[in-house]
Amino acid sequence: MIYFDNSATTRPYNEVLDSFVKVSSEFFGNPSSLHGLGLQAEKLLTQARIQVANLLTVKPTEIYFTSGGTESNNLAIKGTAMLHKNKGKHLILSSVEHPSVRGAMEQLKKLGFDITYLPADQNGRVMADDVKASIKKDTILVSVMQVNNEVGTIQPIAEIGKLLKQYPAILFHVDAVQAVGKVPLNLTEYGVDLCSLSAHKFHGLKGTGALFIREGVRLDPLLSGGNQEWKVRSGTENVAGTVAMAKALRMTMVKSELGIERMKRVKSLLREGLSRIDDLTINTPTENSAPHILNFSIKGVKAEVLIHTLEQKGIYLSTTSACSSKKQLPSQTLLAMGVPDDLADSAFRISLSYDNTEDEAEKVIVAIEEAAKQLRKVMK
Repeated sequence: MIYFDNSATTRPYNEVLDSFVKVSSEFFGNPSSLHGLGLQAEKLLTQARIQVANLLTVKPTEIYFTSGGTESNNLAIKGTAMLHKNKGKHLILSSVEHPSVRGAMEQLKKLGFDITYLPADQNGRVMADDVKASIKKDTILVSVMQVNNEVGTIQPIAEIGKLLKQYPAILFHVDAVQAVGKVPLNLTEYGVDLCSLSAHKFHGLKGTGALFIREGVRLDPLLSGGNQEWKVRSGTENVAGTVAMAKALRMTMVKSELGIERMKRVKSLLREGLSRIDDLTINTPTENSAPHILNFSIKGVKAEVLIHTLEQKGIYLSTTSACSSKKQLPSQTLLAMGVPDDLADSAFRISLSYDNTEDEAEKVIVAIEEAAKQLRKVMK
């Protein structure tokens, strides 16, 4: 099997699975309980929080555990909007955001909030100047993802953060789900107020994630209940999941230097090989793109058919983002980049992990070329 769909989800590290099982079986107490089992669970939760904070070079009190990237994005956006609606109702986001960000914004729009979508250039990148031009007196939030989940474009987070330091009333949210372990992010230096993470994108488990909330920033909670996570995220904490996430993040960071270099080599080989295939267009920019994502289109080939053809050969890649693939609609990110409808409708995404090899890349290039030729004959 060749697994090239790591932006959808990654294979959990064996050590991560072991830690989840151990905590689930031996330290299963509710961390809110006062007895010994509960105190053990609370201690593990605290240790996981400290570890995640240290790896991100922030304070433990700035890490809030969630169920994943979607919840973190919704909490950051809706929590900001509902708490600060009396100050203003204008929010800014890029036109190439993840569906969990766009969807949250569209819900707020129905509630009377004013939403501005920043344009993206042909590389899928937004400009800090466009952020500045979009700011109004009642702007309360800017949300821009660090790495686009479909084409891998890296957004100018440092530049936007520097700009927003001139507007202390505006909060800056960054969806860093696709960036962890691939692209550096200095939350303090870049002036980020809110940052979303998802464990299963860096070899942790699904259903676990975190939201960084800078000290002093307040949000309205989405969930009412027992006031866990300092009253921001009610619900019994997933102790085993958060311990596993902390381990996954630590292992990813330890492996990142060598892992990123390997991904760059594999991606470069893929770009070079795929570019030689007839009627294939590479949509991922050469500059300012993450090392693990390569998006391309093949004219005249239906995306879903090619995906299943490759699967029969034990090769797994995807069309658009995993959250949107079953809708069978053209990629909104590619359309925003100015890619023609027919190419946006025949787009594919390869996404790598540290474990993928150049040998795998060479086999996938050959398989894609053969499959494309075969399908063109059938579709004529």
